[in-house]
Amino acid sequence: MSSDAFSILGCEPRFDIDLRHVERTYRELAKALHPDRYAQCSASERRAALERASAVNEAWRILKDPVRRAEALFALASVPVGEGKEPQPNAEFLMAMLEERETLSQARRDGDAAGVAAIAASVRKRVRSLEDRLTAGFAHGPCESRVHALVGVLGELRFCRRILSEIDEFDDFEKKGSP
Repeated sequence: MSSDAFSILGCEPRFDIDLRHVERTYRELAKALHPDRYAQCSASERRAALERASAVNEAWRILKDPVRRAEALFALASVPVGEGKEPQPNAEFLMAMLEERETLSQARRDGDAAGVAAIAASVRKRVRSLEDRLTAGFAHGPCESRVHALVGVLGELRFCRRILSEIDEFDDFEKKGSP
């Protein structure tokens, strides 16, 4: 079994994968590698099945997350990425995100759920645009010369996902009610 997530789950190394198909493959492999199926086998066979099951689980975690999927594609193209390794987003993007964060902060202080929802919609739209750029950039598979320009897009996507995470925390707090 290959060590990259795409090979493990039998899909082409692309950003725009069919997650339903990949999930079906994941579930089939997880079922086939379930420890109960190996209970009567030798310790080495059980260990090997457990290692394969672990690799399948990790591959699914990577491919279902757009940021981790992009990181895997960059790794296949030998382009180093990670928190702090991407170039700083451009000033226009940073200013837009600063404004979004300030508006989000004010809406949260005011308990303005509609305002938070509007910001969430705006950030989700930006996320879709960034994911579309990654899809186009990785359309022909990972290639170092072609994907180097996409590293900044990944940094912007990380930034947007952090804001969405903050919004989700607010939504969770609102659902539970204040103490």
